[in-house]
Amino acid sequence: MSLESVKKYFLDNNLPLIVSETDKDTGTVKNAAIAFGIEEDEIAKTMGFLLKNGECILILMKGTARVDNSKFKAKFKEKAVMIPFDKVEELTGHMPGGVCPFGLKKDLRIFLDETLKEFNVVYPAGGTPHSAVKITVDMLAEVTKGEWVNITK
Repeated sequence: MSLESVKKYFLDNNLPLIVSETDKDTGTVKNAAIAFGIEEDEIAKTMGFLLKNGECILILMKGTARVDNSKFKAKFKEKAVMIPFDKVEELTGHMPGGVCPFGLKKDLRIFLDETLKEFNVVYPAGGTPHSAVKITVDMLAEVTKGEWVNITK
């Protein structure tokens, strides 16, 4: 279902993007990199967090990057709390392993970590743990209207 929402989002917004699908599991950075024949850091990992006010936000970063808790707290004035596994699909419209910034259930604030700027092209998921979208970093920033942050170690 979320695969269709991503494809519809691209069509509705006249975006020249294609969701690549595979029968291989792409639900982890390592598996996605293997499935699509790219480096782990080229994966634009999308992580969802819940803020104390109930807001859900998404942060995209290079595949092997890790959130720096002190930087998160400095930016958001609270501790980083990931969306519980059983709430991911309800809040984003995408299943765990397929969360991406496209075709979301509702508009969410999106943040792009500076680590993505190391690449010209990155590969976020495409709505399922069997998909990816090849996109330039510049287009990713434009399409998502994401705010650039420095939030990783």
